[in-house]
Amino acid sequence: MTGNQARIAVTGMGAVTPLGIGVGAYWKGLKEGRSGIGAIERFDAEKLPVRIAAEVKPFDPADYMPRKLAQQTDIFMQFALIAAEEALAQSRIQARPERVAVVLGTALAGIFTATQAQEAATRSGSYRVSPHLVTKMLGNIAAAHIGITHDFRGPGYTLNTACSSGADAIGLGAMLLRSGQADAVVAVGAESILCALMDAGLAASRALSTRNADPARASRPFDLNRDGFVMGEGGGAVVLETLASAERRGAAVFAELLGYANTTDAYHVTSSEPNGRGEIDCMRLALERAGLTPADIDYVSAHGTSTPLGDRIETKALKTVFGERAGGVPVSSIKGATGHLMGAGGVTELIACIQAIREGVLPPTLNYETPDPECDLDYVPNAARQATVRRAMSNSFGFGGQNASLIVGAYDGR
Repeated sequence: MTGNQARIAVTGMGAVTPLGIGVGAYWKGLKEGRSGIGAIERFDAEKLPVRIAAEVKPFDPADYMPRKLAQQTDIFMQFALIAAEEALAQSRIQARPERVAVVLGTALAGIFTATQAQEAATRSGSYRVSPHLVTKMLGNIAAAHIGITHDFRGPGYTLNTACSSGADAIGLGAMLLRSGQADAVVAVGAESILCALMDAGLAASRALSTRNADPARASRPFDLNRDGFVMGEGGGAVVLETLASAERRGAAVFAELLGYANTTDAYHVTSSEPNGRGEIDCMRLALERAGLTPADIDYVSAHGTSTPLGDRIETKALKTVFGERAGGVPVSSIKGATGHLMGAGGVTELIACIQAIREGVLPPTLNYETPDPECDLDYVPNAARQATVRRAMSNSFGFGGQNASLIVGAYDGR
């Protein structure tokens, strides 16, 4: 069935995160309350104001792909390929190649390659560069590599809506299925912004935590003493198809994608609208499109980056949407453990929601120690919690006021 009412199934998931590679390792780390944040090893950060990040380590791309391909790809592309491979192996989609779409979200694409090349040229005084330089920098080449590897010849899109990129990739994927343009979609979010230039730039904008002496406690969403986010990196992928297609071929269905919305604040390039206007509209629209009310949501995966202003505004928006029930809805941000994965976050965080539904476990908000009077919801502090979760909402709110909300639900075989 196609059309606006087609039900959408998630039949594969893949993850590359600072907590581990593979959905199993990632989810285990979240449940255990581990932190993936430490001193930066990817580049020399000694002279920078921020010297901590959430890196994927140890990581050798040659362990996951041919060495030649590893040499021709930026690290964000490698994360995308690895996550997609895991999701596809799990899904075993059977759609014709020309009916499989790849939709990828990334904010800064090959910035690591670009900055490394510029630094090398400055040191040597020569601009003799790799013939692969340009294709390692381009955002769409990650999706192209996935298509080339698997002979997927359907629609291909690469989105940049900053921190909402991964969530929007999933949302666009659902649209392609419902419009009949594809029979299966590989929706991916991937990012590695870890380079000296981004470190300096984000620090200059006062977006980053400066807790260099205590990395594991630096990212502290909703805590009174939060002072900014921690840069992270990673990749996430989900395979989407209509529920009718999944049931017809006997595929395992991990969850249903029930709702999606995207809105824009039209307010400021880095700050959310003070009353959370765009965030409120986004959550309400996702609920409306899912045919649900706030009373139907059992858990919210917050954007919760650990910035003083952003967490306060998101809390205000959640209280507006959920009303009197807001204090009774568990809300957590996994960025206390993973740092901010930027364009990858929307996918990896949705995977955490799906795992919460499947296992009845809520991932915690790490480092929530001192309550903020303006952030007074149930943030599942510091330890995972058993809970029955039938439906979960995942929020991604990006620079430029680009908001995305996804809603997933348990698949009950009906």
